[in-house]
Amino acid sequence: MHQLFRLVLGQRDLSRAGDLFSLDDSEIEDCLSQALEEIKVISCSPDYLTNDNDQAVVEICITRITTAIRETGSIERHGASLVSLWESCLEHNLQPQGKDEDTPHAKIASDITSCILQNYNRPPVMVLAVPVAVRFLQQGNQELSRNMSSYLSLAAIAKAELLAQHTEAITCSVLTGNAMLLRVLPSVYPRQPGPIHQHIRELTAMMSQLDQAGRHHLLRLLQMISDLHPLVSEERWMSE
Repeated sequence: MHQLFRLVLGQRDLSRAGDLFSLDDSEIEDCLSQALEEIKVISCSPDYLTNDNDQAVVEICITRITTAIRETGSIERHGASLVSLWESCLEHNLQPQGKDEDTPHAKIASDITSCILQNYNRPPVMVLAVPVAVRFLQQGNQELSRNMSSYLSLAAIAKAELLAQHTEAITCSVLTGNAMLLRVLPSVYPRQPGPIHQHIRELTAMMSQLDQAGRHHLLRLLQMISDLHPLVSEERWMSE
């Protein structure tokens, strides 16, 4: 690991954390996975939730690391370590505290999300990321869920087969109010129709609560179902 990362993370030296931005991206690229692993150790420690210094060190280091990953195009090299840190956040409370105040681990997850999921067109990254992203949908943090949904919608266009095995979780997220994911269902339906068939009445009942875009995606889904499996109740509903 680069000596400055070793100092900042090893000694939790907040006073030197800003110096990381004076280093060239290429100078630290080799050690980014190591740094991410050390951040995971810090963020999973028992006193992390109450240690403002450690939280600040982690936040700065994550910003520096994600910037370097983007600038060097090295997401596939460091993706496993990045996703591992991201996934570790699921072991902690992610629900906002007070008025829209993110918990420390929700902040980590938010800082990492775009760095990972903006690579929705890179299958090796998405193979690692999609199973974790879907789990974030069920953690009670609306902002995180909204961000995940936006990227998963893009992933469904690029690689629908990676999302298809998570059709049940995606459908359940839609039914709990995450209407943004309705646009994903037509992409995964041909590959995994069962979970959608099981919830078709509940999905149909959402129609009156949706905006124009949501209704469009739901109607498209219902049309696909009707084309493949004509259902009397759907045909009657769509003619009304």
